[in-house]
Amino acid sequence: MLSAFRQYIKEKKIIHPNERLLVAVSGGVDSVLLARFCVEAGYLVTLAHCNFQLRGEESKRDEAFVRTLADELGVPLLVRHFDTVQLAETAGKGIQELARDLRYGWFNTLIAQGTEQVADIILTAHHADDNIETLLMQFFRGTGLNGLCGMEPRQNKLVRPLLFARKSELLEYAKANNISYVEDSSNLSDKYTRNYFRHAVLPLLREVYPQVEQNLLENIHRFRDTHELYSAYIEKLRKKLIQPKGIPVLLLAKQPGLHTITYELLKPYGFSAAQVPEVLRLLAAQSGRQVQSASHRIIRHRNWLVITEVKLRPEGMVVVEEGVRQVDFAVGTLSIETRSKADNWQPQLEATVAQLNENEIRYPLIVRPWKTGDYFYPLGMKKKKKISRFLIDLKMPVHQKERVYVVETAGRIAWVIGYRIDERFKIKESTVSLLELKFFPQP
Repeated sequence: MLSAFRQYIKEKKIIHPNERLLVAVSGGVDSVLLARFCVEAGYLVTLAHCNFQLRGEESKRDEAFVRTLADELGVPLLVRHFDTVQLAETAGKGIQELARDLRYGWFNTLIAQGTEQVADIILTAHHADDNIETLLMQFFRGTGLNGLCGMEPRQNKLVRPLLFARKSELLEYAKANNISYVEDSSNLSDKYTRNYFRHAVLPLLREVYPQVEQNLLENIHRFRDTHELYSAYIEKLRKKLIQPKGIPVLLLAKQPGLHTITYELLKPYGFSAAQVPEVLRLLAAQSGRQVQSASHRIIRHRNWLVITEVKLRPEGMVVVEEGVRQVDFAVGTLSIETRSKADNWQPQLEATVAQLNENEIRYPLIVRPWKTGDYFYPLGMKKKKKISRFLIDLKMPVHQKERVYVVETAGRIAWVIGYRIDERFKIKESTVSLLELKFFPQP
C-alpha cells in the first residue's frame, strides 16, 4: 500500500519534494493511514484536527485519539474547536455545509502566505469510494461533463493522494498491520446525502451490476479523457469565434451543438446554462438587444454579438481649472496646451485632437459623460444636433456610447471627445491663440 501511495504521487505529480504538508486527520481509518503514509514517505508533516463538537463524548474521544497519533508519529498537531450548531443557526446554513466551510476556511488560513504559515498544501483522505459517490451525486444533480470527472488528485493547494485506493483495501491494510483508528457514528446515518448513496443506492445497483463500483471508476477515467478532448476543442473554437469585434453571428449560427457551444463560450463571462436560449434569440434580433449576466453583457450589434463588462455609468464630472495641463478621467487622459496661432498653422485631423479657439473658452472646463438632451453644433454644420442622434448616425454600439465624454465650457459643449468639435469653437482667421486638447483613451 505504501508503495502504491508513492507511485500514485509520482505518476500524478501531485506533491513536490520540498512542499510541507498539512494533513487533515479526523481519526478515521482513511485519514490515519494518510498521516502514517506521509510520515513513512519522508514528508514534512503537520496534522490538523477539527472538533466540531457535534457528537458529545465521541468528539472528545476523536480529538484525544488524534493527539495520541501525533505523539506516536512525532509530528506537530493543530486542533481547532468550533461551536458548529450555534454558528449554523447564525449563518442560516446546514450543519454539514457549514462544517465543510469552517474546515477548509481554517486549513486555507494555515497555508496562506505569511509569518504564521505552517504548510504549503492541504492533504485530505478522500479515496476511490468517495470518488464513486461524488460521481453519482453529480450525475443526479444534473451536472455537466466536468462534474462527471470526479475529484481531481490535486486542485491548486488541495491534494487527495488516496484516490487510487478502495475503502476495503484501506481497512484490510489497517487490520493486517494492527493499526488502530476510531469510527464516526454519524457515518451510519442516511440523513446525509453521501451516506444515502453509500448505504442505499449503491447496494441496490450492486444487485444488478455486481461490478458497479469498478465500472464507475473506469467511467471516471473515460470522462476525464473525454473532457480533455472536449476542452481542447472548445478552446480552439473560442479562438476562432471570439474576435476583437465580438462573436460573428453567422459563424456562430453554423456551429453544431449550438446550445452547448454557446454556453461554453459565454460561461467565463458569468452566463448560466439557463440564459443560453435567451442569448440564442439574439441571433435573429435587431441591433441593440442584449442579455446580461452578473458581470457582463452580450449585445447584438449589426452582425456581431459584442461582449462587454457591466460597469455602472460614471456620473461624476471632472472640473478643470485654468493652468491645468493634464486631466485623468474615467475613460482616459486629456493633455491641455495653450498655443499661439502662427501664420503657417495647419489644422489637426486626428479625431483624438481638438484645437479650439481660445477666445471662446471660459474656465473652468467640465469633462463629463454626455447625457440625454445634450446638443452641439458639429463642425461644418450650422444647425444644432443632439448628441444621441449624432452617435446613432455613427452607428455606435451601446457599450461604446457609454464611454463617450464631452468637454463643456460655460454651458456649451466644445468637443465630443474623440469624435467632433463644435462649430462655434473652430479656429478662425482672427484667432490669435488656441487651446489644444489631446485624448489618450484607456484600452
